[in-house]
Amino acid sequence: MPKVVGIRFKPATKIYYFDPQDHDLKAGDFVIVETTRGKEIGRVVIPPTEVPESEVVGQLKPIERVATAWDTMQLHQRQAEEPKLLAQCRAKVAESRLPMKVIRAEQSFDGTRITFYFTAEQRVDFRQLVKDLAKMFKARIELRQVGVRDDAKLLGGIGMCGRPLCCSTFLVEFHQVAIKMAKQQDLPLSPNEISGVCGRLLCCLAYEYETYVELRKNLPKKNEIVQTPYGQGKVIEVHPLQERVVVLFEDGDTKSISAAELGLRRTGEPSPEDEEPEEELTDNGEDWSAD
Repeated sequence: MPKVVGIRFKPATKIYYFDPQDHDLKAGDFVIVETTRGKEIGRVVIPPTEVPESEVVGQLKPIERVATAWDTMQLHQRQAEEPKLLAQCRAKVAESRLPMKVIRAEQSFDGTRITFYFTAEQRVDFRQLVKDLAKMFKARIELRQVGVRDDAKLLGGIGMCGRPLCCSTFLVEFHQVAIKMAKQQDLPLSPNEISGVCGRLLCCLAYEYETYVELRKNLPKKNEIVQTPYGQGKVIEVHPLQERVVVLFEDGDTKSISAAELGLRRTGEPSPEDEEPEEELTDNGEDWSAD
């Protein structure tokens, strides 16, 4: 069976597979490879592993060599130059009066290509800008427009939880996040409470969503009439993680009751006016609001 090695070029990004050749590689090693963007230095995240022939698509590019101390020093030097490149590009954009915000500059390992990432509210004609930048830096220039979530991923930052942003530390891809995920977890529907620094719905809303859905299957819904060991009452609160509900009885008394005590003995369904509308607002890149 053929062997492949998994390489990652930036933290929290896609893994690319190469042919390890005869190199003795282990996770954490830095290697030099040829990519569509020229020579790049990447980090081994999956050591050489045998895979079925059917899983290999196309011809894998080989690992050229293991990176040396000089290579890593050169990489750090390129990275140290990027803030200066970014400042120069921003000055050129301001001079050209283009409606765009340049957020990051990335220089290739061999210095032949510079990629500038930017955000813009509309389509921007930057053809002349590319020509000016290529003349200024004597390198191939690529301008790449990204969305606000990618903006946060590239810049990094601290979330409301006090930890580094998930998107810049371990999330490789953005998944669809819906407002129903917040509702399922009884979170406040205020945008300030469930939005990240990017202004979109928090990615972490999806982390426990399936668990809440599974736990709620064994619990009655809010406003449902249930029969309990203490008599019939109406569910006014649902606590999935505790697997308990709070029931209001006819005499005005309330009691916290477990799912086991209820035995799922339901005597009625909530009336249409008691049910909350199922909003299907999703994080599709548009602004949203909820009452």
